[in-house]
Amino acid sequence: MPSLHDVVDLVHTWYPPHTAEGWDAVGLVWGDPDRAVAKVMLAIDVTPEVATEAAEWGADLLLVHHPLFLKPVHGFPATTPKGRSLSTLVGAGCALLTAHTNADQAAGGVSEALATALGIADQEPILPAAGEPIDKLTFYVPADAASIVRAAVAEAGAGTIGNYDFASFSSPGHGRFRPLDGAEPMIGTVGAISEVEEVRVEVVLPRGRRRQVVAAMLAAHPYEEPAHDVVQVADSGAASTGTGRIGTITPVTLGEFAAQVAAALPETHHGVRVAGDPARRVRRVAVCGGAGDFLLDDVLRTDADVYVTSDLRHHPAAEFLEKGGPALVDVAHWAAESTWLPVVAERLGASLGEAVETRVSTRVTDPWTMRL
Repeated sequence: MPSLHDVVDLVHTWYPPHTAEGWDAVGLVWGDPDRAVAKVMLAIDVTPEVATEAAEWGADLLLVHHPLFLKPVHGFPATTPKGRSLSTLVGAGCALLTAHTNADQAAGGVSEALATALGIADQEPILPAAGEPIDKLTFYVPADAASIVRAAVAEAGAGTIGNYDFASFSSPGHGRFRPLDGAEPMIGTVGAISEVEEVRVEVVLPRGRRRQVVAAMLAAHPYEEPAHDVVQVADSGAASTGTGRIGTITPVTLGEFAAQVAAALPETHHGVRVAGDPARRVRRVAVCGGAGDFLLDDVLRTDADVYVTSDLRHHPAAEFLEKGGPALVDVAHWAAESTWLPVVAERLGASLGEAVETRVSTRVTDPWTMRL
């Protein structure tokens, strides 16, 4: 049976905390990392009702999207709703883990789950996440020493590309040099031009490892003064993570698409609000799980026919439409993000097998309860 530490590490592999916004509060809120986890409940919000549901089910961990404490607090007495929620969880021995903005941008995250629920194919981020800054090191080494130096830079952190490491490219050539007075050449003599069969080696590395990788190359290289250069590599823009998602559906009218959205999401009193000509043809769809008016200007620069998100305000929405932007579909915040919960449950099941039972909370935490 996995420990809480194991489950938290797994979730953080999918949704790394360092990718969360600076203002966010994600990660393990409370719980003993060494305690075994057999049951995990998933929910969007921590409320007293959700906490009670988790406790009554016997959950060892409650994994939520929205932080219980987004702002600093000086205490959490059980006389307050948040304090009561935490008190219930603590009393039941149920740990609390939050994955918020770190889950928004990720592959298998909130926006991707919403896009998938709406049948959107060929998904890509609206705003691709900037990848880790990458350098490329090129050095020249005698052929018989190339494998030693390649191994040294790989051990120092170079040559990792996705799920592969020790990656490099080598090409043969001839190096020429003349040692000057004071040199102690391994090959050749002072004052004479030498020509050596060498290998040109190219390898990528995280920019943060530049110093260590270059130092490893210099230490392993047989030459007194190895020729080398380091260049910064431009971001390819091909990231699979990032803000929002945009993709393609089978062409329909806006009215038909809105009906499909309503059918795909949990029913709420908020319903589905639409801005645009119901007869408009819709093929390219942009989405952002949660409050998405911050992304309106970026959506304008896409070829989207419609933008699906939540919590759109009057003035930003009106100005967006005045600029000739895509149609707008506004759905309940909770309903949009709830599409992510089954995704996480399935991932946990696939990774942990029968050792852990998962359940999505049945509590609807959308705050709106009536519409006239």
